[in-house]
Amino acid sequence: MALTTEVQTGDAAAVPASTHLDPFGDSPARHAWRRFAKNRAALVSCVILALIIVACFIGPWLLPYRFDDTDWLSISLPPSLANMHWFGTDELGRDLLVRTLIGGRISLEVGLLGTTLTVAIGVAWGATAGYAGGKIDAAMMRVVDMMYAIPYMLIAILMMTLFGRAFYLVVLTISLFSWIDMARVVRGQTLTLKKREFIDAARATGVPAARIVLQHIVPNLLGVVIIYATVTVPGIILTESVLSFLGLGVQEPMTSWGVLIGDGTSKMEVRPWLLAFPGIFLVATLYCTNYIGDALRDAFDPKVQ
Repeated sequence: MALTTEVQTGDAAAVPASTHLDPFGDSPARHAWRRFAKNRAALVSCVILALIIVACFIGPWLLPYRFDDTDWLSISLPPSLANMHWFGTDELGRDLLVRTLIGGRISLEVGLLGTTLTVAIGVAWGATAGYAGGKIDAAMMRVVDMMYAIPYMLIAILMMTLFGRAFYLVVLTISLFSWIDMARVVRGQTLTLKKREFIDAARATGVPAARIVLQHIVPNLLGVVIIYATVTVPGIILTESVLSFLGLGVQEPMTSWGVLIGDGTSKMEVRPWLLAFPGIFLVATLYCTNYIGDALRDAFDPKVQ
């Protein structure tokens, strides 16, 4: 009995402490995180993006002005710390700082909601087409091909003209055409996954096709979906900015970065601050999200060691 106790004690002592403390130390997710953490540009981008998000969603509550307050005694003031209009004012005396933060909130909401809807449609469409195969796959992908042929801006202008420039309609219009690439990426990954042994085993045990897609295919696409979603956010924000720049975005007095940039462009020679500050916020957000997306892509790439 004593000998058995000694052997067991010796075996426990021989096991590295890291095995007890970190049973998932060699998991792919842990390796991906380590590769991501080595990318200093991505880490700095995360910090900057977090600060922009916090400023846009909390900052307006801390400022003494509303986004639509007009001050007729402070029309077209340049940036100044003395008069509390740190970013200056526009031609109606509205504070540019609070309008930039509110505009950022709208642009970020469009980006996040649009990406969520894009991912949901794209994953559902691509996974269904890839797993079904055959004629169903061919028919569904022909729909994708036809969507590519539709002039996106023409449809956007038509929808905005007929139904107005409501916030939900802007999100819906952008998402209506943004899911196409996601569907093609997910379909390609699904075609590879459905040939794996665990899918054959699930199919052999009589698991329904819908359950296989939801419980086995989609979870294994999580890495690809996260990477693509991160890259999609700046694309949707930029698309909304372009639509707003063309006058097809949100309506006044509500604003977005695209609306502010559109207004600032026409006055950039006499009031350059109207273009500079919204442009800096938009460019910083796009760069940060692109850096993070590239870093995630490299981190989850199995070819990267």
